Amino acid sequence: MDLIQQQVDMKKLPKHIAIIMDGNGRWAKSKGKFRVFGHKSAIQSVRETAECAAELGVEYITLYAFSTENWNRPKIEVEALMALLMDTIESEIPTLQKNQIRLNAIGEIDKLPQKCKNALANAMKITAGNQRMTLTLALSYGSRADIIEAIVKIAKKVKDGQIQPDEIKEIMLSEHLSTSGIPDPELLIRTSGEERISNFLLWEIAYSELYFTPKLWPDFRKEDLIEAVLDFQRRERRFGKTSEQISSEN
Repeated sequence: MDLIQQQVDMKKLPKHIAIIMDGNGRWAKSKGKFRVFGHKSAIQSVRETAECAAELGVEYITLYAFSTENWNRPKIEVEALMALLMDTIESEIPTLQKNQIRLNAIGEIDKLPQKCKNALANAMKITAGNQRMTLTLALSYGSRADIIEAIVKIAKKVKDGQIQPDEIKEIMLSEHLSTSGIPDPELLIRTSGEERISNFLLWEIAYSELYFTPKLWPDFRKEDLIEAVLDFQRRERRFGKTSEQISSEN
């Protein structure tokens, strides 16, 4: 931890880091293995990234684990992924407890197999009191669907006379998203060299810093997370203001 502290400015840490974990299949293919081998190998990356984030003092980390589009993958791969998800959630509870990490989940959780839902609910219950960091898994998640669902909820309230149309503000939409209560990510990381968002936290990343790395997710380690944080800290975040305005405020 000493080396990390020497490199990272602890006063400029992103409070929330979101990660699109990409490249498992290509990593496995490069080694002549089936795609599921890449998913299994990615568990170590998740563990190291979560532990490193907690050690640094990051308060929230959100991992894009399974998108709504991923259901369209070959049935055998989806089934293997669901089994792996269940086993991983159950086996990683001691690690979450040791690091005082609370597990959370967003997405269409009802679409998951019952055994996965049970494992997830159990892990969330066990870790509910942990306060060092919140680790959110985006499972069967799609941002467009999440935004539409939020709009429908607000529309129903308008129809029922609970709110007026002119009362609808940005904060209201944010409060009706599945990420309600979680601050927007300051940093979004995507691995594997792809440079797109893939329907992930579209509303929430409006002002996030985007960091793309060619590293495939199974090769992503603590030092890679630190490099992403260092890159984040080298950037000037203006939020529409000028550099001069930012300088005068600091």
